[in-house]
Order: sequence, then C-alpha cells, then structure tokens
Amino acid sequence: QVQLVQSGGGLVQAGGSLRLSCVASGSIFRIIAMGWYRQAPGKQRELVATLNAGGGTNYADSVKGRFAISRENAKNTVHLQMDSLKPEDTAVYYCTSRLYTDSVSWNDYWGQGSQVTVSS
Repeated sequence: QVQLVQSGGGLVQAGGSLRLSCVASGSIFRIIAMGWYRQAPGKQRELVATLNAGGGTNYADSVKGRFAISRENAKNTVHLQMDSLKPEDTAVYYCTSRLYTDSVSWNDYWGQGSQVTVSS
C-alpha cells in the first residue's frame, strides 16, 4: 500500500522551466532509488533521471545539463527541475520508486503521470 503522488507539470514555452515533484507515502521501510521516466505520444517510455539512496544520479543524454533530480529524504520526496525546455521534451512524465516495504521485500511503484507540454 504505497502511493506516489505527482505535482507540477503544465504548459511552457521553449527555453522555459518547470519543476516536478513526487511524494511517496504508505508502507515504506526504505527507499532504494527514485526516478523519472517520460513517454511521448507514439513512443516508448524512456528513462529521464534516477537517484539512488547514496545520492548517485543518472541522466539520459538528451537532458544532461538541463535537468536535475534531487530529493528530500525526510519527506520521501523527489523533484525534477527542468530548465531550457525544448519542444521534444513534451511528454507525460512518470515518477517511480524502488523501495522496501519491510526488511526483506521490495517493489517498484509508479506515480499517476504529469503532462509537460513545451511550445515552440
């Protein structure tokens, strides 16, 4: 019984910025990693950024230097700061978390998705 609730997103012109947030709640024993994926119309879901428990990050080449993932551990929250947005960033963005629900069992969970639209 874990929930990931996303906020943020919206419509922005090319070159603008948006900030997505994702809060995990419920039966959380320990978060292993959190991340963001996105899916554009007619395309497969792709990795955007991940953040592991030790603070290590991983970014898709297409967003390096423009996007930044961060966390607030005490609030089980992850953010995605998106700067210098391009029309090709338009997609539904999904928060995901891999976490332990007890000391030995882990699963992956997904947020509801946030629409990001970048106009030219």
